[in-house]
Amino acid sequence: MATETLIWLIPLPPVLAFFLIVLFANKNKALSHTLGVGAAGLSWLASMVVFVRALSVEHLGEHPFHASVNWLPTGETWFKIGVLIDPLGAATLFFVAWTIFMIFLYSVGYHNFGQPKGDHDRPGLPPHGATVTDAHGHKHTIPSVEPMYSRFFAFLGLFAFGMYTLVVSDNLLTLFVGWEIMGLCSYLLIGFWYGKPSARNAAIKAFMTTRVGDVFMLLGIVFLYSVTGTLSFREIFTNEELMHALGTTATPVLGLSAAGLIGLLLFIGTVGKSAQWPLHVWLPDAMEGPTPVSAMIHAATMVSAGVYAVIRMFPLLSLDPATMSIVAFIGAFTALFAATIAVAQNDIKRVLAYSTISQLGYMIAALGIGAYVAAAFHLITHAFFKALLFLGSGSVIHGMEHGVLHTGNHHVDPQDMFNMGGLRKKMPITFWTFLIGGFALAGFPVVTAGFWSKDEILADAFAHGHLAVFITLAVAAFLTAFYTMRQITLTFLGEPRTEEAKHAQETPWTMTVPLIVLSVFAVTYGWVGIPEHFPLLGGLVPNWFHEFVGSTLAEHPEAVPFSPVPLLTSLGVALGGLLLGWLVYRNVKSPAEDKLQLPVLKNKWYFDEAYDFLFVKPAYWIAETLVYKWMDKGVLDGILHFIAHITGVIGAAIRNYIDLRVINETIGDGTANTVKWMGFNLRPVQTGRIQQYMLASFVVLIVVGAVLYYFLVMA
Repeated sequence: MATETLIWLIPLPPVLAFFLIVLFANKNKALSHTLGVGAAGLSWLASMVVFVRALSVEHLGEHPFHASVNWLPTGETWFKIGVLIDPLGAATLFFVAWTIFMIFLYSVGYHNFGQPKGDHDRPGLPPHGATVTDAHGHKHTIPSVEPMYSRFFAFLGLFAFGMYTLVVSDNLLTLFVGWEIMGLCSYLLIGFWYGKPSARNAAIKAFMTTRVGDVFMLLGIVFLYSVTGTLSFREIFTNEELMHALGTTATPVLGLSAAGLIGLLLFIGTVGKSAQWPLHVWLPDAMEGPTPVSAMIHAATMVSAGVYAVIRMFPLLSLDPATMSIVAFIGAFTALFAATIAVAQNDIKRVLAYSTISQLGYMIAALGIGAYVAAAFHLITHAFFKALLFLGSGSVIHGMEHGVLHTGNHHVDPQDMFNMGGLRKKMPITFWTFLIGGFALAGFPVVTAGFWSKDEILADAFAHGHLAVFITLAVAAFLTAFYTMRQITLTFLGEPRTEEAKHAQETPWTMTVPLIVLSVFAVTYGWVGIPEHFPLLGGLVPNWFHEFVGSTLAEHPEAVPFSPVPLLTSLGVALGGLLLGWLVYRNVKSPAEDKLQLPVLKNKWYFDEAYDFLFVKPAYWIAETLVYKWMDKGVLDGILHFIAHITGVIGAAIRNYIDLRVINETIGDGTANTVKWMGFNLRPVQTGRIQQYMLASFVVLIVVGAVLYYFLVMA
């Protein structure tokens, strides 16, 4: 099969699985997950074939896999849509396929397939467990299967379809279609347990917040099309004359060029989708959804798509230094800002959520300083270890929920790290894989992929003189290592702090196998990006990633020269943060002993409260007071009541002067009275006497005869 044809087919299996599950397999859990996992497997296989073929193409950046079809007529030409796999697309497709496939497989065990239905479970709420009787007559409570099991795999399939569509698109319009499909799926899956008010609110919050960014992104797409007549990446980026015009044409907005303004509008879309400050508030609340959804959003699809879009549009962004400065500031500030919040969170998933915001800030900052390859490299390594961490946290929660069912104490929060401890003995596979993912997140030197990608960003920032960005990201990296070790220590090390933790147990193979696979990538993927001039290790393994992905751009970015400063900084912040995190939390038993439980950090710098005061409450006031009471009840109802009054007056006049007097009295009653008068006066003629009738007939006959005689004879 031709590679281009195969690329067209990659997004189809998940969306077919979505329709098949919704229409036919909804009642059959086994068939539903078979369709879902099978579809993810087919897309994974096709993606791997395309990736391998992409590696075999020399100068893929200049001659990518590309095919398009005419879609919409635009006068004498056509608006075309198609597929494109260049080096950036191939590398992105690789991590998307692996993470999505692992998340689908993991979901089978996470939702307790094969377990009985819960005693009191109902759709829209998490399963609460089922009571079973063993062979000895003893009753036990065990995990129960998710009531909406098939629905989950259907939505997950649609989510995967959106991301695949976005990655293989050769233009901004179909990229935006995949972008919006994922926005819908995030709403459906964050609010999957819609019986919980917190889940419903989180879904609405995510949908509304990301829509803010999407509106600006759509404006950028419209502006780009209006000045170029195309949305095709290659038609824009390979046209030097067009790119020069975009970079030199001034706009009245902030002194930006056309390229800068378009890039800024598109970037605001990423600020929403990738939860950058100030539109970051939705992502932590997205933890209300099932954990596989968290992994999909944080690693495989949603937020990765936002960074991918900025990387894809980098040639346009790079034409305006002002836009690049804005991007660098937003990224660096977000990286540090989110890291400060993560150190005070106790929910195991919320720590990772703020970690994601921070790491995405790393990537955005890298793009803002021009570190194109470093940003793409960290995007991919982060996807692997963050998917691993989220799935690992789901495994921990799953094990803790087993302990909760065993003790029957449902007031214990299975996601609170202070209720854990000592899980390394109870859940060894989860522990070791989570440790690998955590060390990769912290940038543990040499042996983790996160070290190589973070170090490259710091090296780029230092080499190009962006010291403010360099220092900010270094501090954020230190905090990252610190809260990562805090999380590992509170969750796995020491002794169990609750009875529930003592009875936690390892999760089934459908959950642990994906953890093992992703942990391999969390270590080995960093090897493809080792700088050539790195001490001892440089040159042992070719810096394939820099050469391959860098060839996407028309001007291949040069690798920065080696400097010991960023390397020593990376080593210091990673090892120092990990060591300090362990020293501080190795003996902490309760939140009361945690010195970082500061109100300002616990409450996320009060951004939710600030937005509630600045936007939510005014919106309610506008809706309830301005719109409802004043405009609706006052103005609109007043107008309608005035019209109703005038209509009543006119109606009364018509009734009194036309209906009653003319229609009723003159026409209606007059006709009736005339008929009545005529009947009354003709009544005496009807006497009932034959003699009178014969006399009258004789008289009439004489009169008629006389008249006829006069007219016929006399005339």
